[in-house]
Amino acid sequence: MMSTLFVLSEQPSIAHHFLADVRSLEKQRDRRLFWESMERLGYLLAYELSKQLRYEWVTVTTPLGTKQHYCLSSPLVLGVILRAAIPLYEGVRRMFPEADTAFVGEYRKEGSEKKGAAGVEIEQFYAATPSLSGRTLILIDPMLATGKSIVTAYRALTDKGGTPQALHIISVIAARQGVEYVQKHLPGVHCWTADLDPALNDKAYIVPGLGDAGDLAFGEKL
Repeated sequence: MMSTLFVLSEQPSIAHHFLADVRSLEKQRDRRLFWESMERLGYLLAYELSKQLRYEWVTVTTPLGTKQHYCLSSPLVLGVILRAAIPLYEGVRRMFPEADTAFVGEYRKEGSEKKGAAGVEIEQFYAATPSLSGRTLILIDPMLATGKSIVTAYRALTDKGGTPQALHIISVIAARQGVEYVQKHLPGVHCWTADLDPALNDKAYIVPGLGDAGDLAFGEKL
């Protein structure tokens, strides 16, 4: 199965407005606005992703008759990478309210980024998931930088929950290098991002990016 990449910003839409809000150094001072814009981008990306899911015809009885509609036939699991993904997850969850949720807690090992993207190491401290076998897994992380967090999270969840039938990744901003890393290590993955940035800096942060999404949503960590 071939990997795919969808970039929401490739066409003019309201998504650009929300992207401008989360990127703007001035507007980032308004935490509520940052949260709401991340949620809205999650909702928009989830809608686009929904067009690629599996459906079945279901007959619905109305007060005046019956009507057939497509309803999801494949159960979903939303995978959240703590802590930065929570605002984005809230938007995705609004689109898929009946989905189960898996959680992974991880962070970059302090100092490992000094060697650039190749040196970044991921420390994982928590993973919990329902069964993934035969289900569609949607991993959610606002910043797809090196791609190592996503790959590490996927491996942890599948070690516990089994292999999903399909894998999707939702991010707000992705670096091209991170997308390529994920596609190399997770063949058949489908990446959905609001915007694609060209590069990582010498500390493996996305440029121009938006900064630290976790700190902007929850406050600076010690």
